[in-house]
Amino acid sequence: MPHQEITVEATEHESAIEALQYLDASGDDRAIFIGGKYLTATKAEVERLETAGFEFAYLSYHEPTGRIMTVPVND
Repeated sequence: MPHQEITVEATEHESAIEALQYLDASGDDRAIFIGGKYLTATKAEVERLETAGFEFAYLSYHEPTGRIMTVPVND
């Protein structure tokens, strides 16, 4: 896909672990990695990115190992 720019309503974090920990204390629903950034955003905002065809990855904890897992979207 050609390079596109979009404004994302999200909170930026220093790391994947920070983004995932922020979910517990915020109103955000999803943690993602996009454009080299770790973000948290609402479900609706992330679905908008997915529908628009942007490549990103969902971040989540892998149980029971506690490792952080990425799930690519539009890859």
